[in-house]
Amino acid sequence: HNLEEWLIRSLSAFGVNAGRREGRIGVWVARPEKGNGYEDKIAALGIRVRKGVTFHGVSLNVSPDLSHFSAIMPCGISEQRYGVTSLADLNVKVGMAEVDQVLRKSFASIFD
Repeated sequence: HNLEEWLIRSLSAFGVNAGRREGRIGVWVARPEKGNGYEDKIAALGIRVRKGVTFHGVSLNVSPDLSHFSAIMPCGISEQRYGVTSLADLNVKVGMAEVDQVLRKSFASIFD
């Protein structure tokens, strides 16, 4: 929950209205311009516990080549109304240094 919140707050700093979705992991944005009920995943997270040790990671799509995701089903969901997006795809033009700065600030507000 807190990892998703971290990403949601970070995206909000760039004017992106993202959120959680019941039954789906990660962070999603509505894409009404694609059609009614369309949503794209903008950030993913993974959590694993092995021998009592937790591992976690997040991935925020800043400006990847989205064609690389064409064969990937986000969260294993095969419905066409669910895809993958990025900040660049949402016309948010930012560099990694700026994204990193926002991520650091948002992280401290949640985990400090």
